[in-house]
Amino acid sequence: MDRIDAMQAFVLVADLKGFAPAARKLGLSASGVTRLIAALEERVGARLLQRTTRSVTLTDVGTRYLERARRILADVEEAEASAQAERTQPSGRLVVSAPNGFGRIHVAPLFSAYLKRYPEVSGELRLSDRMVNLVEDGVDCAVRIGHLPDSSLVARAVGDMRRIVVASKHYLKRRGEPKKPADIASHDTIQFGSTATAPEWRFVEGGKDVRVACTPRFVTNSSDAAIWHAAADGGLTRVLAYQAAEAIAKGRLKIVLAAFEQPPLPIHIVYPTSRLLSAKVRTFIDLVAETADWNFSKR
Repeated sequence: MDRIDAMQAFVLVADLKGFAPAARKLGLSASGVTRLIAALEERVGARLLQRTTRSVTLTDVGTRYLERARRILADVEEAEASAQAERTQPSGRLVVSAPNGFGRIHVAPLFSAYLKRYPEVSGELRLSDRMVNLVEDGVDCAVRIGHLPDSSLVARAVGDMRRIVVASKHYLKRRGEPKKPADIASHDTIQFGSTATAPEWRFVEGGKDVRVACTPRFVTNSSDAAIWHAAADGGLTRVLAYQAAEAIAKGRLKIVLAAFEQPPLPIHIVYPTSRLLSAKVRTFIDLVAETADWNFSKR
């Protein structure tokens, strides 16, 4: 027995003073309504209605139960209306996760524009290079760069990202510009990222995957530090295109070995499910797709 259905049937029988009119209102048979009321009475352990061949009246218990049932059904209706409104009109709290640097430079300004557009939404932007669990961490959607592992998450592609090798023009003039991946061996390198294993830089040469082992002179877990050291003539570093975009635009760094780059990495927004997607998540994703210029594969 569905208790809400049974309560609705009971309230209608009481209001319409009969099983037949309540059944017509609910689109059920009179016997179906009778079974719902009987199951409800069995559950509460008391008779709620007095039945005769001519009338249906409330018992004392039924009168008190009717008042409470009305309140419960009103609360359920209000909760459903609120949930339906959230699916059509963005409101509530939106939590978005993004990688640290990319989130600071590209997601934060867009999130600010989103909150101005939808004043009924409050936002939280969590910046971390850790792969968060959306459900466990209470995150509505996340921006992720790179190939996605198999998961139950839904993903929408919103851009792509080059992995580039850069160095300062002064360094390249002094040490010579590498013409092929193997030339890296004769250069100073700056390693950004994981240092758990000996670093390898990967390229595509002649249609084949090429790995070049590096012995970096400088290692850091900060892209800003790697780019700063490269701009200070420290050597070659391999970073994501957006991380070096400003330094390249200002002439402090130059891209090398562009012809040997691996295919760009995809940028996705991921979220737990596409079924009954809330308006706040749907409109945020739509805003990214419509306005964000996150295609960093241009050369």
